[in-house]
Amino acid sequence: MSGFISGFVTIVGRPNVGKSTLINRLIGEKLAIVTSKPQTTRNRILGVLNHARGQIVFIDTPGIHKPRFEMNRIMVKTALQSIVGVDLILMMVDASSEEIGGGDKFIMDYIKKAQTPAFLLLNKIDLVQKPAVLPLIASFKELMAFREFIPTSALHGENCDTLMSLILDCLPEGPRYFPENFVTEQSDQLMIAELIREKVIMLTREEMPYTTAVALKNIEEDEDSGCIKIFASIYVEKDSQKAILIGKGGRMMKKIGTEARKDIEKMLGRKVFLNLWVKVRKKWRDDTAILREMALKKE
Repeated sequence: MSGFISGFVTIVGRPNVGKSTLINRLIGEKLAIVTSKPQTTRNRILGVLNHARGQIVFIDTPGIHKPRFEMNRIMVKTALQSIVGVDLILMMVDASSEEIGGGDKFIMDYIKKAQTPAFLLLNKIDLVQKPAVLPLIASFKELMAFREFIPTSALHGENCDTLMSLILDCLPEGPRYFPENFVTEQSDQLMIAELIREKVIMLTREEMPYTTAVALKNIEEDEDSGCIKIFASIYVEKDSQKAILIGKGGRMMKKIGTEARKDIEKMLGRKVFLNLWVKVRKKWRDDTAILREMALKKE
């Protein structure tokens, strides 16, 4: 198809810089859960944008950080592997950062090795005075020859149209990799588990995001009512964390279940019955069986 633009675009950066917010904004659908807590994204998320000029395949990645557990090692490995073999890399940083950290330098070293065109996105400019971004851009220019430096606000959409135009200008002519109505390769099962985990993160204390995991045990359809029955386990590492999740009189678990069920029903377009259990599994972040249930650890 002459003149048809297509390509793979990876979004990388440290935790909590706004990568998932950006992919949701660009695709126009909620593909990745978003919270204010670092390390929310644990899986590689593929989202396809069908544009009048062509097709862009975006890859959202976990935040690159110093790993302490097997789960984190898998997350970082997934992110770094997504830098290789793509057409364009979007490296995202927090525009409010006053200096370039070791994590950013580590990511840039990998991008240089890949020898792939890269844009630097200085996100969250809605939180800073615009002139304050200029010294940060100058510092990055000294370290790496990015093709574009783009201040953005993924949350509010500022400069996202400009970003999209520059991406399309950078990509080569190519085939349509996915059908026109295709949006993501994520399974319903994975997206359901992520929606449950999002509610856990948003409704519980600061320590909970890092020590919780959600694994679906079973999904079945009630033939009489047409209701989808979903059974899932929420893993924690301590009895005290289990108590937090359940809450007094089971109120917290009920709230998590109610909020998650609403989002799952919206996604599936069906009535949902959601049954959640909380299980204590010490050191689950190093447990390959549980990581496999979460679709992090491959066979």
